[in-house]
Amino acid sequence: MEKGKILVLDDDPVVTLSCKRILGAEGYTIIPAGRGEDALNKLSKDEFDLLITDIRLPDINGITVLKEARVIQPSTDVVVITGYPTLEDAKESIRLGAFEYIEKPFTPDFMINVAKKVFDKRGWILRQAYIAEFRDYIVPLRDRENPVIFYKEGVWARPMKDSGLWEIGCDIRYEMLSGELLYVDFVKDLSMVNAGEPFARLLSGTGKIIELPSPMTAEIKETNVRANDVICSLFKEHLSEGWLIWLARVLPLEI
Repeated sequence: MEKGKILVLDDDPVVTLSCKRILGAEGYTIIPAGRGEDALNKLSKDEFDLLITDIRLPDINGITVLKEARVIQPSTDVVVITGYPTLEDAKESIRLGAFEYIEKPFTPDFMINVAKKVFDKRGWILRQAYIAEFRDYIVPLRDRENPVIFYKEGVWARPMKDSGLWEIGCDIRYEMLSGELLYVDFVKDLSMVNAGEPFARLLSGTGKIIELPSPMTAEIKETNVRANDVICSLFKEHLSEGWLIWLARVLPLEI
């Protein structure tokens, strides 16, 4: 499974081959370059998740490559490696936005850990963007002020602060983590929900149908019109972090 594309810039073929062997074995796609201009040309024509660049190059300085790379592809992370580390180069690299400044030689485990740090950081940014986009359509599993109360069949409910309404939804993490595609199908023309009776159902790609019983009798005030958009956008790591999807906001008639 491909994890990401990495451009490795170093005029020493031993270094580029080592990175290709080490990181390639971890699932990354490695593209080598021996000259700074060659690397910048590749960056202008293709997208890379990470650039690993030496400082001493046969044509231009690696710091210049870093600076230009941040203009050509601002989203590409850059790791600077050098056999001749100086405090000045380290400060300048970090000032220009380098993710790491590393002294050569480095061990395979060290380089793998650096790559993982970069991609873990990128994943966190993606997760933050996800949360921002769907903030009104997802619910934190662990909320001290408004705790989630589980019912049965994975259905849950929680009071909404200062509104008198409750959110009801379903924990779909198990089905999603098992690799099943899911779709929420609401009961049509439903203005009320009755405790223990289905208000929606989950349809899986394998044909399984899961009825979702309401945890309370209540009047439906709002349904989550983007529930299926959220499900389609979920990644497994989001699920494991404890995000739930609310399906309806209701006014309880009895609890």
